[in-house]
Amino acid sequence: MSDEENKKDEIVHTYDDDIHEQDNRLPLWWQYTLYGAVVFAVFYWLGEHRIGAWLSQRDHYDQEMIAVRLEEAKKSGKMTPETLVAMSHAPQSVDAGRQIFTSTCVQCHRADGGGNIGPNLTDAYWIHGSKPENIYSTVHDGVPSKGMPTWAPQLGEEKVAQVVAYVLTLQNTNVPNGKAPQGEKD
Repeated sequence: MSDEENKKDEIVHTYDDDIHEQDNRLPLWWQYTLYGAVVFAVFYWLGEHRIGAWLSQRDHYDQEMIAVRLEEAKKSGKMTPETLVAMSHAPQSVDAGRQIFTSTCVQCHRADGGGNIGPNLTDAYWIHGSKPENIYSTVHDGVPSKGMPTWAPQLGEEKVAQVVAYVLTLQNTNVPNGKAPQGEKD
């Protein structure tokens, strides 16, 4: 067979008698790149949407901002409500706060925050206010006359803020068999 006969055998379409389209095989490197991209996309999607294997860009940004705000709070000596609210939306801060709450607060407030000796933290009624700065002040400075210890010396600023972030997630969850409402509705 001559080269012209091979070319005629490979021609798939002819347009306007001058344009000849041939069916050429894709190079292997191109095929491997395509298949590799598809496999990567499947694993990336599973990791991102199904098992949450890594943090999204938004979560990274939130963590960076929380770190910046905590650093500013340490320098100024004052925790802002915005920082506390942002921490309550960051899973790492809330998880750390839950662990601290479990080890230090469950004796008085129960594991679910429903209240035992201390008040119910899951309803809409608060003795010292439900705003982030009120909760922070209560945990940080305590209320010795009511039996609430001052936690700042034992925990430090960051851990107090993490506990407050966790308590903010408990608000208005109204756990079953919670302690009767105390204080004013906020």
